[in-house]
Amino acid sequence: MLTIGSPTTSLFTSTSCNTLLRELQQIWTDIGESEAEKDRMLLELERECLEVYRRKVEDAANSKARLHQSVAAKEAELATLMAALGELSVHSPIQTEKRTRSLKEKLASVTPVVEDLRMKKEERIKQFAEIKAQIEKISSEISEYNNLNNTLVTNITLDEQDLSLRKLSEYQTHLRSIQKEKSDRLHKVFEYVNEVHSLCGVLGLDFGKTVSGVHPSLHGTQQEQSTNISNSTLEGLEQAIRMLKLERKARIQKLKDVAASLFELLNLMDSPTEEKNKFSRITSVLGFAESEIIEPGVLSAEIIEQASTEVERLTKLKASRMKELVMKRRSDLEGVCKMTHIEPDTSTNPEKSTALIDSGLVDPSELLANIEAQIVRAKEEAISRKEIMDRIDRWLSACEEENWLEDYNQDTNRYNAGRGAHLNLKRAERARVTVSKISAMVDNLIFKTLAWEDEKKMLFLYDGVRLVSILEDYKLTRQQREEEKRRYRDQKKLQDLLQTEKEAMYGSKPSPRKTNSFRKPNGYRANGNGSMTPTPRRNSFGGATPELLTPRSYSGRQNGYFKEMRRLSTAPLNFVAISKEETMSFASVCGSEPGSPPQG
Repeated sequence: MLTIGSPTTSLFTSTSCNTLLRELQQIWTDIGESEAEKDRMLLELERECLEVYRRKVEDAANSKARLHQSVAAKEAELATLMAALGELSVHSPIQTEKRTRSLKEKLASVTPVVEDLRMKKEERIKQFAEIKAQIEKISSEISEYNNLNNTLVTNITLDEQDLSLRKLSEYQTHLRSIQKEKSDRLHKVFEYVNEVHSLCGVLGLDFGKTVSGVHPSLHGTQQEQSTNISNSTLEGLEQAIRMLKLERKARIQKLKDVAASLFELLNLMDSPTEEKNKFSRITSVLGFAESEIIEPGVLSAEIIEQASTEVERLTKLKASRMKELVMKRRSDLEGVCKMTHIEPDTSTNPEKSTALIDSGLVDPSELLANIEAQIVRAKEEAISRKEIMDRIDRWLSACEEENWLEDYNQDTNRYNAGRGAHLNLKRAERARVTVSKISAMVDNLIFKTLAWEDEKKMLFLYDGVRLVSILEDYKLTRQQREEEKRRYRDQKKLQDLLQTEKEAMYGSKPSPRKTNSFRKPNGYRANGNGSMTPTPRRNSFGGATPELLTPRSYSGRQNGYFKEMRRLSTAPLNFVAISKEETMSFASVCGSEPGSPPQG
């Protein structure tokens, strides 16, 4: 007989089965089935009941296996998700097994955790995809220009076995690195583009055409088109900048060549200021270094062409006015030589130059170039002569002071308390100091001149006369004058002695006359404060002394080459025949020498 496991269920089943069995047996009895037939049918009934139980058991076992498989799959998926996401603190299936025994409870506890991790994985995959898309996009911009309107996400292949935060951090770090590289490249591209813009502006070139030749995105008007920052673009910009700088250098050199000729011609042709001002822009360019030239269009082909055209025009005009230009430059040469007391080269004097040009024997351009070279040499010689010329000026100034002092010493009223007398007295004191240095000045000037001649291997000429000869003549003349002064003082002492003896023999001398008939009064001129100062004289001492020959007296001569020196009369004075009053008057005029103390 069949049995049921659960007591309540077994009792209910047993009661139902017994009732049905009794009813079935009653029916068999009523039918008249034999006992053997009844036993056979009961055995068959038991077999059918066992088959039903067996099928139910198999179904239950299959359900259990499927649940167990589902739990195992969930747990395996949970472990995979945890490993991929790097999660360590989620709900563990082992802990769930301790709290729940049935498979359904296990499955129910694992399923929410797995679903949560699935969502987390999807979010993480999306983060990785976005970062990698940006990386690939920027990499493509850096490597080469692509159509950025097409999405690059479809080309992304992610490793879903590693979606941890550590891996995500690595992607983010790489993204920041490549973003920085993009920023640096953009900054560099903008610097290059700005430099190209500046150079194109200076050279007057089309900026848009220049940068578009490197890459269209550098001068594109489409907002959706990103600026290309690839290596080829950077190399193209660098090459463009090099070419533009070479062009700038070439144009500057060309402009310098043209400008040199232009301004030389403008000066030669005495062009008006307004015409010169037209090219002042070129002058401002030539004064700067290459990197400092930033004015737009200043090196444009139009500017250079304009200057070149002007040079051609002035060159043609110069050819027709060459004779006039030669005379002008010869005049300039004479002016330079006159300032430095150099004799100009006689090979290009106006008469010879005119004759040569008229005869056609010499090209006027060659003659002009010869004069230009002479001007250069004269200026160079003037520079080397400057120190000696300065010393000559100081010496001549001292000679002027000496002349003034002699006139001052001959003035009998110099000590009167008149207006400005104290100023003349101070000037006389300074003049005596200056005059006392003349001899040293001359000796030092001779020494410097000889040193210059040794160094240059040529004579130092002053208006055609050797300066050393002038100085030696001056020293000789000065010595003769000093000798005359000493002789005059000796004669005056003898005269005074004779006069004293005469007075002792014939009585006291008569009262002196108030007039000075021996010399003419000196000329005077008023200075700034109203005082009267003697006018400087050329003759040094009275009328009985030789002339002091300075470079100025030499330069006044016609040829200036060692002619016989002009002398004033040196006939001795007949002091015996001169009256005493006239003698005193003469002494008041000539008794004081330069550098001697004033006599009362």
